Amino acid sequence: MYTKILLPLDGSSNAEQVLPYARSLVSALDVPVELVHAVEPEIIATFADPNHGRYVDIVQSTLKEEGLKYLNEIGRSFPKTSKVSCSTEFGKPADVIVSTAAGEPGTLVAMATHGRSGFQRWLLGSVAEKVLQMTANPLLLVRASPEKKSAAGFKTIVVPLDGSPLAEQAIPHACEMARRLDLEIVLLRVYAIPVMGFTAEDYYTPNLEELLKQAEDQAKSYIEEKAAELRKAGLGRVTSRFLEGESADRIIEFARKTPDSLIAMCSHGRSGIGRLVLGSVTSRVVRHSGDPVLVVRASAAK
Repeated sequence: MYTKILLPLDGSSNAEQVLPYARSLVSALDVPVELVHAVEPEIIATFADPNHGRYVDIVQSTLKEEGLKYLNEIGRSFPKTSKVSCSTEFGKPADVIVSTAAGEPGTLVAMATHGRSGFQRWLLGSVAEKVLQMTANPLLLVRASPEKKSAAGFKTIVVPLDGSPLAEQAIPHACEMARRLDLEIVLLRVYAIPVMGFTAEDYYTPNLEELLKQAEDQAKSYIEEKAAELRKAGLGRVTSRFLEGESADRIIEFARKTPDSLIAMCSHGRSGIGRLVLGSVTSRVVRHSGDPVLVVRASAAK
C-alpha cells in the first residue's frame, strides 16, 4: 500500500519529533524514506544582495547545500541509510510537500505539528494545516510536545467508524499498519440519539430511552460485524468497542486512555482543484487529539 515515506523537515526540533515514529515505520514497512527541506523564496530574497556580491544563484546554492547537509545528517540516524534520499526544493513548504508526494500516490507523508498548551488544544502549524487541506496522499500527523522521544512506536490502531462507506475506507490502511507493525486493531463506533425535529403539531413525545437503546444496538451490531470481517480476513487481534456520546470527544478520550495508540480516520474528500475538505469529526480529532492521527482521503468512487 505504501511505497515511500516522505518526511518534511524545517530544521526545528518541533519538526524533528516525527523522526522516532518515522524510523519505526520505515523499518516495519520496509519502504524508502525521502527527507525534504523547502526553502521559501522570501528567505532567498532576504539574503540576496547583488551590491555585496550575494547574487540569487549564489544564495540558492548555499542554502541548498546547507539544507542537504542537515538532511544527510538526519538520514544517518535511520537503520538502512541506503533507503534514505534527501532533497532541498525551492518554494512554499506546503506546495513542495504536496507536489512531491503527489508524484507517487503510494507515498505516506509524515510530519509533526506545532502543538501548543492551553485547554489541551492542538493548534496546527500553518504548513501542516495547508498540507492537511491540499494533499490527496495519506498523512500522518504527530503532535509536537515538550518531551522529546528518542524512540516511539504504536501498540494499537484505533479506527473510528460511523457506519458510512466513506469512513470504512480507512480500514485497509489500518490493516496494513496492523500487519506490518503487529498492532491490535480497535474498531470504535460512537453513537448517540439520532437528531430529529419535533414541532408542536406532533402527537407524541419520543421515548428517548428507547431511541438510545436502538442506537446502541445498531452500533454494537455494526461494529461487531466489521470486526468479524477482519478476523475472517486473517487479522488476529481485532477488538470492537461502542461508546455513547459526542463522536470527536469520545474518540480523543478513548485514544488518550489507550497507550501508544494511533488514530486512523478518513476525510470527506471532494473534487475541485485537488482540495481535501475534512469531515467535522475528523477535523476536530486532528486538531485536538494528543495522539498521532493518520488521515486518509476518502475517494468518491467508493
